[in-house]
Amino acid sequence: MKAYELLFFVNPSITDEARAGVMKRIDATIAESAGVVDNVDNWGKRKLAYAIDNLTEGDYTLIEFHADPASIAELDRVLRITDDVVRFKITRRDNKE
Repeated sequence: MKAYELLFFVNPSITDEARAGVMKRIDATIAESAGVVDNVDNWGKRKLAYAIDNLTEGDYTLIEFHADPASIAELDRVLRITDDVVRFKITRRDNKE
């Protein structure tokens, strides 16, 4: 398994239940492919460099996890169809095997 990071942000005005639902969906997608979540770091609200979908702030979360490279495509698909996720980026961490 390889080490990855997922950084995403949601609209800061969504409810805590909706935010927890997004986290649960991400955790379930990683776990379905026998991946392991190492760390979840909630960065909180941050100002965006430019407006995206009329938003000037985003509620950021960084997730560090281990997964098979083949399962990253499924995680990407799930994040794309999740309406509450505004933007996301999945990167491979070479220094943390």
